[in-house]
Amino acid sequence: MAMVRLTEQIHFIKEIDKVKYIKRKTKLFHSDRHENDAEHSWHLALMAMVLAEHASTSIDLLKVIKMVLIHDIVEIDTGDIFLFDLDKQHSNTEEELKAAKRIFGKLPQKQALEFIYIWQEFEAGVSNEAKFAKALDRFQPVLQNLSNQGGTWTEYDVAYETILEKLAPILTGSETLWEYTEREIETSIREGTLKQ
Repeated sequence: MAMVRLTEQIHFIKEIDKVKYIKRKTKLFHSDRHENDAEHSWHLALMAMVLAEHASTSIDLLKVIKMVLIHDIVEIDTGDIFLFDLDKQHSNTEEELKAAKRIFGKLPQKQALEFIYIWQEFEAGVSNEAKFAKALDRFQPVLQNLSNQGGTWTEYDVAYETILEKLAPILTGSETLWEYTEREIETSIREGTLKQ
């Protein structure tokens, strides 16, 4: 029985290696190389550990770390959708749920259900942990874009209002991170990096 369980877990571990090949639009800090989903998730997990004190409410840090580590695994099947893509919306939850069930379903049943539940909790964005995890998920690309003279915002000519609208989950999860975001975006506008 233990060997069957281990074999299922190893199948899952091999499957999620594919996350390393999913390219995001956002580029690494001060770089022209695109980040991949694995790098993004790792970075968010460390950000959660470092920035937990700035969550707007009390959080279970371990749950936040689990959320940010698994939130993009579904993109193995669905691909990454650029947050600022005006043609495609982030409303493909049915397709993503199907992917979550397939990928997490490689795990032993109890673990599979736990991972699916954590992924769904992140997607719903209602719990304190999900709000903070989503704030980090939006905040990290802000830092990357600002380090790259506007990055994807400039490259894809994203309107200022759209930037603020898409970054709103930062405020929901952390007022402090939102204040920082607003200040840095305003600085970029004054310096001419971003257009208002």
